[in-house]
Amino acid sequence: MTPGKRALDLVLALMLALLLALPFAVLLLVLLLVEGRPLFYVAERMKAPGQPFGLWKLRTMPVATGRSGVSGGDKTARITPMGRFLRRARLDEIPQLWNVLRGDMSFVGPRPPLREYVERFPTLYAQVLQSRPGITGLASLHIHGHEERLLAACRTAEETDAVYTRRCIPRKARLDLIYQKNRSVCLDLALIWQTGAGVMIRRGLGR
Repeated sequence: MTPGKRALDLVLALMLALLLALPFAVLLLVLLLVEGRPLFYVAERMKAPGQPFGLWKLRTMPVATGRSGVSGGDKTARITPMGRFLRRARLDEIPQLWNVLRGDMSFVGPRPPLREYVERFPTLYAQVLQSRPGITGLASLHIHGHEERLLAACRTAEETDAVYTRRCIPRKARLDLIYQKNRSVCLDLALIWQTGAGVMIRRGLGR
């Protein structure tokens, strides 16, 4: 990560942390009353081959029962009504500001993968994870909705895994590598702006 990119991450993370402190505290209180504890979900993700970290999110499902892997249609029924709202508005990702401040993640980069996929596709992820994982990115913006639709049609964990490995990972990797070749502070700012605009549009349409 370049000094300029790290400086952008720190400045934006601190500004957003201050700006969102009060609304986030209110959101946590509402979640505590509606969903109960725990409020947060910490999932293992990889920032580089052999380098795991704890990815912080607001909990959107009942407490896990040992099921892992990417979320497909087989898990859709487990998402709580409040969780659907959090995911649609991407409010469940606010705690990742802590990951950015720690240096585990950047604002822009490939989405941090699960260990099992890094170990199954070591050559691919050795390239992709030369960029620090991000909250948003070129792949997140351009195929996230398509990926969600593909996975939502899956009815078992095995089907979800097969679709994800065959149809999602290669497409995301191509875009992540395009970003890697062209990354700059200006490109990061443009992708952050597009992400924010996209969230506001989805909320306005109620989707």
